[in-house]
Amino acid sequence: MKIFVPCLVILAGLSTNLMAEEPAEQREFNWPEWRGPLATGVAPHGNPPLKWSEEENVDWKVEIPGLGYASPIVWGDQVFVLTAVDTGKKGEPTAKPEAAAAEEQRPEGDRPRRRGRGRGGRRRRPSEAPSNIHDFVVMSIDRKNGEVIWKKTARSQVPHEGFRPGDNSFASASPVTDGKYLYASFGSFGIYCYDLNGKLIWEKDLGDFHMRNGFGEGGTPALYGDWLIVNCDQETNSFIVGMNAKTGEIQWKIDRDEASSWGTPLIVEFDGKTQVVVNGANRVRSYNITNGKVIWECGGQTGNVIPAPVRLGDNVVCMSGWKGTAIFSIPLSAKGDISGTDTINWYYDRSSDYRAGTPYVPSPLLYGDALYFLKSYNGILTRMSAVTGEVDYDNKRLGSISRVYASPVGATDRVYITGRGGTTMVLKLSPEYEVLATNKLDSPVDATPAIVGDQMIVRGQKYLYCFREK
Repeated sequence: MKIFVPCLVILAGLSTNLMAEEPAEQREFNWPEWRGPLATGVAPHGNPPLKWSEEENVDWKVEIPGLGYASPIVWGDQVFVLTAVDTGKKGEPTAKPEAAAAEEQRPEGDRPRRRGRGRGGRRRRPSEAPSNIHDFVVMSIDRKNGEVIWKKTARSQVPHEGFRPGDNSFASASPVTDGKYLYASFGSFGIYCYDLNGKLIWEKDLGDFHMRNGFGEGGTPALYGDWLIVNCDQETNSFIVGMNAKTGEIQWKIDRDEASSWGTPLIVEFDGKTQVVVNGANRVRSYNITNGKVIWECGGQTGNVIPAPVRLGDNVVCMSGWKGTAIFSIPLSAKGDISGTDTINWYYDRSSDYRAGTPYVPSPLLYGDALYFLKSYNGILTRMSAVTGEVDYDNKRLGSISRVYASPVGATDRVYITGRGGTTMVLKLSPEYEVLATNKLDSPVDATPAIVGDQMIVRGQKYLYCFREK
């Protein structure tokens, strides 16, 4: 590990995808994107319950049709969720995806650089495209009682490509809002802007994406003022676009030398410029939001990148963990290609003495200056200083939690980690590992929970739950 500790001014409220025209204090009382108001996983004004179950502290529970891994977001009294519903109706057959065909025809041993075999490391054949029409649905739920306020079908279509059952869905990218408009990405099936009453403002089709080994899509857009940024990493012809959030018009489009990834861009202000930081297997890159030009880039991540970057002061921390270890703290003042240089604050990679592992699927939680993250998608936890990279503890097994897709969240000096089986462990925010509670649901959970006020909103496979201390 290489360490350089710069002088930091820690302004958590500025380390986010801030809305340029939106009061920060209003944003902080909501959950406008899947990583929360600060893009760190923390609800600064949240006070959710410590304990819950299928019977205890249930404020309301509502069934969500179809299947979706998209995390819920909240603005005011509205909870927004996305889902995809198999109508059971046959549609026109679709052509075989070009990336899947190429994958099948590629000689053994001639696999793309840094592109893995997928979750679990087993070589699996691409999934088949469905033959049924699917409805791609946007829903608004009343946060007070769980009643459906409105429900809109954005598109009905036979998907051109499938996904791994149990690993993904056709609605895995989470929505984002600025409190005026709601933005929903279904990837290949369109980008949509609604007002909060459910009126469609605009829609945009960016074409069909072709993902690694048929794992499906899931990259969430990032919103900043009048900019909507959509990253489209796929097996061929990856790109990133800067769109006018008011009209949906593309302002710039930049090709990316990347294979499939599922990450969310982080938008930050620094030194008079707004940077779009995007994690990737070949490079972490920072783009100028006004024109898409690269400001800095840094190699060293693993393949199949999913975790979102986080900001602390004048630095961003980027990590990934598919069949390897990668954590890099990068100064936002960087210029050009800084790979392997002393510009990097600190890092861990395959050659480091840190062996506890970094996340493959869940993103890290940044709470104060502490990073909490899982090993791969396993229930094995590390707490680390985001300033220095020093480890407080690692290799902590989270009880009965085996697999984790949801990202950790935090509030009121507690850390909440939810496993795929529906168990949430609540930890004390402390350099010492201390479990405060273990909560079990009957439903599997893969979406990241949302925290607003005294409510914890959890999306299960079938139900959307709201928990509140009673």
